[in-house]
Formats: sequence, structure tokens, C-alpha cells
Amino acid sequence: MAAPVEELRRYVRDAGSAHIDETSWKQGRDKGGLCVAVTRLVTVFAIAPSRGAEVAKDLLGTDRRTVVISDRLKSYDWIKRRQFYWAHLNRDFQARVDRGGESAEVGRQLLASSREVFDWWHRVRDGTMARATLRTNASILRIVFRSALSEGVECGCAKTAGTCRELLAGETPLWTFLRVEGVEPTNNDAERALRHGVIYRKLSGGTDSESGRRSVERMLSVVATCRQQEINVLDDLTGCYRAHLEGSPIPSLIPTSPTAQVA
Repeated sequence: MAAPVEELRRYVRDAGSAHIDETSWKQGRDKGGLCVAVTRLVTVFAIAPSRGAEVAKDLLGTDRRTVVISDRLKSYDWIKRRQFYWAHLNRDFQARVDRGGESAEVGRQLLASSREVFDWWHRVRDGTMARATLRTNASILRIVFRSALSEGVECGCAKTAGTCRELLAGETPLWTFLRVEGVEPTNNDAERALRHGVIYRKLSGGTDSESGRRSVERMLSVVATCRQQEINVLDDLTGCYRAHLEGSPIPSLIPTSPTAQVA
């Protein structure tokens, strides 16, 4: 499966947008990371000794035009066009509410804004709200949201102030989905894909060798991509093995749809 998976990697690097997420992985006695990059019809996994920036660069490439949907992990700071996903933000906002005191009111304001974002986004996706209306509503909401962040910076809680200061300084990636069609404010696709890798890790305990690492990366990538494209996984794997035995080209999983590059 080396050749078709390498094709998938090149496809992801050329995509206009992609989701990315990572989790821990065990390679022998060492701790590493399992990273996944997801477009609409292709998914690629990578197992690496760390969860640093080089892993994401290898998966995504460094094309400045690519929009990456991710969390606020520091190893993604090199990405020029980025969309933060709001589910992680909600956890931060709820933590401010739970902290009490001045933080609680700031957290409640930010959570209220986030609920508006999700409500409007879901309506756009199901066709009951136009994108133009979303942009108009969001232009007003951004002012309210920015005001709550400014209030949080001035509150007496250092952790709340730090988070709000960070979001104010890097506000642009919060709203990329308003400007770029096909980009979402959620990372559900990557989280769902990563779940299969997490289950495999829990059942197997990770990998012990370099060949084992490559095998798991490729198998996870092929299975996830087949599911996205509604291809029978067993048929595809059988076709790969038959081609290998016959010395013929390995079947490709590159989508043929002209809109396949949109995540």
C-alpha cells in the first residue's frame, strides 16, 4: 500500500483546505504521536516520535494557500491560513465559568457568542440561512465577542486574562469560515477519523518497529479513505494484493471528482 498512500499524501498537500488533529501513540517503549489530516474524500495518518510542527508540515505541506482547520496547539503556529474549531474554545469558556468570580461572567458571555455561531452555522448547512446573512450577523457578533475578550484581559484571574489575550492577538483564525467557503468552524471530521486510531492503539498497545509503524499508518489511511469514498475496504485491499502478486500497478484511491479538493 506504499504507492497509493503516498498518492494520498500528495493529494492532501495540494488540497485547498484540510482538517488536522493528533493524539498520543506508543512506539515500543517511547512516547510519540498519531496525527491525521482529513479532506472531504481523503484521509492520511502519520505516526511520529513527537507531536511537533514537522509532523504537520510533512502531512500538509507548506503551501500558504491551504486553509487548515485545527485546535490552538503551538505546533500549528507556522500555518498561515487557519481556522480554529470552536468546540475546544467552548471547553475553555466553560472552564472560566466554573472558575467563578470575574471569570464566570466573561465565560458566560463567550459561551453565549459561541452558541450563536453554532446555531447560525448549522442553519447555513441545512439551507435555512443564507451565507450572506451569516456574515452580517457575525459582523455584529464579532464586536460583542471582542468586547468580552477585552473584559477578560482586565479581570483579576491570570489564566482567564491569558486566554483572552491570546484570542485577541490571534482573532483572525476564529472567523476564517466566514470568508472561505468549504471551511467549517468545527473539526468533527478529524476527530472522528482519529477515533479509529485511538481504538487501535488501546487494543494493540501501539507499535514496536518501523515496519509496524508504516503498516499501521497505511492501513488506517486506506480504510478511512475507502469509507469516505464508499469503497469496499476488503475489495480494495484484495485488489492491492492481487496487483502486487501480478506485478501490475496498485489501484489508486485518488478521487476523480472535480470538487474533491474541497475539504
